[in-house]
Amino acid sequence: MEYNICGMKRIECIIRPFKLDEVKLALSELGVVGMTVTDVRGRGSNEESREHYRGAGYTIYLPPKVKIEMIVRDEDVEPIVQTVLQYARTGEPGDGKIFILPVDDAVRIRTEERGDVVL
Repeated sequence: MEYNICGMKRIECIIRPFKLDEVKLALSELGVVGMTVTDVRGRGSNEESREHYRGAGYTIYLPPKVKIEMIVRDEDVEPIVQTVLQYARTGEPGDGKIFILPVDDAVRIRTEERGDVVL
C-alpha cells in the first residue's frame, strides 16, 4: 500500500481551564476539528500560589490546567500557535505553554491509510 507522508507536527497546549471554550471556538474557525482535550494538573516555572477561601489560607501546589493535543500538517502550525496565543493569554503568570513536536507517521486503524490523509 502506497502512502504519502508530508510533514506533520503534534501541538500540545497547556492552558487555563476557563480559556478552553474560547480557544476551541477560535481553532474551529481555523478549520481545526481534530483534537484531544485532557484535564491535567501542574505548574511550570512560576512559584506556588497562596490562595484564600472563607478566611483560610492554603497553597496551590498543582493548579488545574487543560491540555489540548492536535496532530496537524506543518503549514498549519503557525496559524494554530498564533490563535492559541491570542485566545489563551490572560497576561498573568500561569497562562501555560505550547509544545511542538515532530510526527513521523499516522495510521487510520479502520482503513490502514497512512500519512497526512488520516488527519
